[in-house]
Amino acid sequence: MTTTSRTIEREARYHPNAYHFVYDALRFTQQTLNRGVAESEESEDAHISGVELLGGIREFALLQFGLLTRTVFRHWGIRSTGDFGRIVFELISRGKMSKTDRDQLSDFFDVYDFEEAFDRNYQLDAKKVFSR
Repeated sequence: MTTTSRTIEREARYHPNAYHFVYDALRFTQQTLNRGVAESEESEDAHISGVELLGGIREFALLQFGLLTRTVFRHWGIRSTGDFGRIVFELISRGKMSKTDRDQLSDFFDVYDFEEAFDRNYQLDAKKVFSR
């Protein structure tokens, strides 16, 4: 286990997997938006806004967990988009992520409703099942 993993687990407000998921979702979002990983902490080339990250989190979560997304998030203690903002700002305060002067925790509040985003609007992609 890495030092970062042990620190997250000791100081975590949420399940440790939630923090790792946010890192993975950030990378996924950067790739989706064609923004490379920042060369340095000061670089804004790879910067992702809160709303952009939440869009990436939604897409990445549905790819990873499908209809179980809300169940997984509840297990991790995540009930709303604001919880992802709290995770991001915890990571920022620990020096594990960076932000610009424009970024605020409030950017993450009430961006989308989990039931709407992960359950009602879920579309099963059956193309692969019927393509044989």
